[in-house]
Amino acid sequence: MRNTARWATTLGLTAAAVCAPLSGAALAAPGNAPSALYAPSALVLTMGHGDSAATATPERAVTLTCAPGASGTHPAAGAACAEMNRVGGDLDALTVSEGVHCTLQYDPVLVTVDGVWQGRRVSYERTFSNECVMNAHGSSVFAF
Repeated sequence: MRNTARWATTLGLTAAAVCAPLSGAALAAPGNAPSALYAPSALVLTMGHGDSAATATPERAVTLTCAPGASGTHPAAGAACAEMNRVGGDLDALTVSEGVHCTLQYDPVLVTVDGVWQGRRVSYERTFSNECVMNAHGSSVFAF
């Protein structure tokens, strides 16, 4: 009988330890927690001079999180998220801003973007002829 009581106590304590996080204490989430689930949108953007990711050394890197809200180290996170939402996360759809004129100087700039956009894996790499051309495409997204 003694072993049965010890076994029941051990089983009860184990169940309490495992199930406690799933009970009332965990359900009492902070008031600012999102009320609905959302697909994550978090990206890491890098920029460096060169023709390919194999030869270019990243010179700058920023993070951009757009869900549940705009945040990250990107200097214009709100505008960049709005622009990404406008093109549905398709970085190839970012077009040249009107009225921007760049020189024809060839100083290749490589931009990479890796992460998740609305739950889908993103891996993007593009070489621009110079920084002016890079900034003209997706003026908010690549402005870091």
